[in-house]
Amino acid sequence: MNARPESVVIVGAGQAGLQVAASLRDQGYEGAITLVGDEAGLPYQRPPLSKSFLTGDVAADDLSLEEAHWFDDARIERLAGERVGAIDRKRKRLALLSGRVVSYDHLVLATGSRNRSLPFATQPAHGVVSLRSVSDAHRLKAALGDAKRVVVIGAGFLGLEVASIAAARGCDVHVVESVDRVMKRAISAEMSAAYTAHHRASGVRFSFDARVERILGSGDHACAVELADGTRLDADLVLVAAGVVPNGELATACGLPAFNGIIVDERLRTSDPAISAIGDCAAFPYAFDGGDLLRLESVQNAVDQARHVARALLGDVTPYDQTPVFWSDQGGARLQIAGVARRLDSSVVRGDPASGAFSVFRYRHHRLTGVESCNRPAEHMAARRLLQRRISPTREQAADPSFDLKLLLTLEEAV
Repeated sequence: MNARPESVVIVGAGQAGLQVAASLRDQGYEGAITLVGDEAGLPYQRPPLSKSFLTGDVAADDLSLEEAHWFDDARIERLAGERVGAIDRKRKRLALLSGRVVSYDHLVLATGSRNRSLPFATQPAHGVVSLRSVSDAHRLKAALGDAKRVVVIGAGFLGLEVASIAAARGCDVHVVESVDRVMKRAISAEMSAAYTAHHRASGVRFSFDARVERILGSGDHACAVELADGTRLDADLVLVAAGVVPNGELATACGLPAFNGIIVDERLRTSDPAISAIGDCAAFPYAFDGGDLLRLESVQNAVDQARHVARALLGDVTPYDQTPVFWSDQGGARLQIAGVARRLDSSVVRGDPASGAFSVFRYRHHRLTGVESCNRPAEHMAARRLLQRRISPTREQAADPSFDLKLLLTLEEAV
């Protein structure tokens, strides 16, 4: 990516794809930019779909990331409602399913991910929903208005966010999870226990280490979820939130390597230097873990990688090196995470979990790998800076709520 491309085509009109286009223009790029998206409307924010949109605090009209005139003003061609059928790397062009052909000098894949489906041959036509798009969110919002008994399949961020909203509306809520605790892939056992207690205090019930056998229907509407052990959970609304799968099929079909995401290098390039990949669909070398491949489902990661690719297209050769950040609002308990800890990393609790405001510092040997904070925004911001600068407080310092973490940052700046 040393030579500035004459044209950039971006596949995927979510937050990552749009940010590439915006950043290119912000940095003075004058070439042609084309943004291809498979949804018909304007690009929109996804995080509010499981949070403030469902509660009514954010209206549908407020979800758009940019107005239609912005694309004209920025000279960005927007191909909405278009799907890419194939990538011709030799000729540097895309074949759209509509029959249109789009040529590129550099291609950015920001294809995101899709919901993992349940392995059932059949299920009721109504009362079973997932949540990925704004149309899904409209259906879920309408269904929640009438629901009395809600079963959520999956205790990840999305499932628990919706569970907390349903419980606040007075619904009987039961969450089914295939492993032994909530958000296991993302957080420590200590933080997981605190969030389980938080949800249970709101009336949410859980079934852990449970497998869904089938979703039962009365007529064509869901009426219950049956577990493998024979347990029947009555429901008039079932949310399937069983994780996501990266959209990497376009890449693999044209010969680009992929494994749990499209594989890219430290500058977010695929094995083809004319193609980059970013966001949920990309597996990149994580600088904080010695370059081990990592795929992240995070708006912050998508935006940071988009900005990095834009700079790279304009000549910057700096490797991608940003601290990942995640967040989730669950019934008044805001979870903020900086960094990515591994399953065997040890934990140091800072503060009292029973108070509803505490953090968990994760360590690999003596190195800080991640910090999880519940209702501790200032601590989260300090953790982000510590991780970005590779500064590790001692375990004793992390465990002491009176120790000023900013002091470590100040001392580092003074050196």
